[in-house]
Amino acid sequence: MNASSDSSETPLSPAAPAPDTPAAPLGEAAAPVYRKTIKSFVLRTGRTTTGQARALSELGGKFLLPYRPGAFDPAAAFSRTAPLILEIGFGMGEATAHIAAVRPDDNFLCCEVHEPGVGALLKRIGEQDLHNIRILRHDAVEVIDHLLQPGMLAGVHIFFPDPWHKKRHHKRRLVQPGLIARLASRLAPGGYLHCATDWQPYAEQMLEVLSAEPQLANTAEAYAERPGYRPLTKFENRGLRLGHGVWDLVFRKA
Repeated sequence: MNASSDSSETPLSPAAPAPDTPAAPLGEAAAPVYRKTIKSFVLRTGRTTTGQARALSELGGKFLLPYRPGAFDPAAAFSRTAPLILEIGFGMGEATAHIAAVRPDDNFLCCEVHEPGVGALLKRIGEQDLHNIRILRHDAVEVIDHLLQPGMLAGVHIFFPDPWHKKRHHKRRLVQPGLIARLASRLAPGGYLHCATDWQPYAEQMLEVLSAEPQLANTAEAYAERPGYRPLTKFENRGLRLGHGVWDLVFRKA
C-alpha cells in the first residue's frame, strides 16, 4: 500500500490547479517551496475495476472533498466535531476502512491520488456503511501546507510509504525532516504520528528523523508494538510469511 506507495499508483488531475506562486503554508511565514522537493506519491499505472468505478460515481459526491487552498473546516466536511486523523496514502484502503470501523468516534481525512485505490476505499465505505472517512484526491504535502492549520490534527498515519530502495533515490522518501516538522506543527498537544514500514533501512531512517524532531517524543524505546487498531493487511501477512519484518513507530507531541 501506500503513501508514495509500494502499491501501484496512477496520477489524477488535481481538483484545483496549483498556483504559479504558491502561498505560504497556513500559520507560517513565507518559506522555500517544500512541495517542489518531495511529493507524497509516485506516478505509476493502474486499472480501475467496474466496482471501483461504480463506487467513484455513486459515493464520490459525498466522500470526496475538493482541494481548495485555504482554511479547512473539519466540522463542515464531516458534519460533526470529532478528533481528526490524517492518513497519507492508503493504497487500496483495506487498513483505512478497518481503522475507521474500530474507531467510529474519530474522523479520518485520507489523501491518495491513485484512482483504483480511491475507488476501492469508496467501495469499502459503501459495503461497511462507514461515515467517518473523507478523501482528498490530492498530494498530501500540499494538503498539509495549504489546508491544515496548526494544532488541528489528533493524529497522523503514514503506513508503508515507498522505501525508494536505491541510495540515489533516498532523497525521494516521504519521511524527511521538513515534512515531519510540518506534520508536528499541525498536531495538537498529545497528538500522535504513527509510521509503519517493512523495509528495515527505511525504519532506521524514520527513527532517526522522528527522534530529531524537537516537537515529538517517542512512545517506545525505539520501535513500538503494532497498535491494536492497525490490522495486518494481506500484503503485510504475505511479507511476514516470507520472513520480512515490519516496524511501527509511534511518536507524540508534548
